Amino acid sequence: MRISLVSLASALVALGILAACNNAGETPFAERAPEDLFDEGEELLAQEAYPEAAEIFNEVERQHPHSELAPRALLLSGYALYSDQNYGEALATFQRFIDLHPGNIQIDYAYYLRAVCYYEQISDIERDQEMTRLGVNALEELLERYPESQYARDAQLKLDLAYDLMAGKHVAIGRYYQRQGDWLAAINRFNRVISDFDTTTHIEEALHRLVESYLALGLVGEARRTAAVLGHNYPNSEWYSLSYALVNGEELPDDSSFLERSFRGLF
Repeated sequence: MRISLVSLASALVALGILAACNNAGETPFAERAPEDLFDEGEELLAQEAYPEAAEIFNEVERQHPHSELAPRALLLSGYALYSDQNYGEALATFQRFIDLHPGNIQIDYAYYLRAVCYYEQISDIERDQEMTRLGVNALEELLERYPESQYARDAQLKLDLAYDLMAGKHVAIGRYYQRQGDWLAAINRFNRVISDFDTTTHIEEALHRLVESYLALGLVGEARRTAAVLGHNYPNSEWYSLSYALVNGEELPDDSSFLERSFRGLF
């Protein structure tokens, strides 16, 4: 069967109409000067229209990838996504900036914002700490690469808080093992705090819990040595008062509020 030229032309027209229908709603950006796009992106950012700002900044790079404004637009696109709490896309954007512009004057800011994206997703100590680990790695990388950066001080503060969360997680797991009577597993967790997180607020409790665990296993010598370390470094600590009482067979301090805090969740 022959297909006439008229029929073929009609079919092509029909396909063209179908394609147009499929693309309905997709409004392409008209090509504009990079300065105009960048200014619009900044205005949208100031108005807290973050998704729209990110889209406009992306257009700067798409339409003018070799312009002087392209790197700044890419970074601000990531910032807009971060401000919108779209952390996944923000992280991808900051990583792209780092890969494409390693020598840019704002490279330390990109590393900082990438770390903050992880940091702001850190949950409480009772949940999985994968995001904490990623945040710690990103903050450490920033401080290692750019120790003199204007963002280093804030990064260090965030890193200290992240360390504290990780230490708290180990202590919480150690207390869980104590409740189960798995004293060796508990000892491993508390020793992890002492070896890796000795500057955190959980170090005193970790030492005291070690004393408890050693005594539970009948390792009185180890318990006394650990209590001595606790007393030498933190002589005024309430945790030391508890440890001292335990290793010397004395009655525990008559301080119900502190005892409640000390043994909460243990028995």
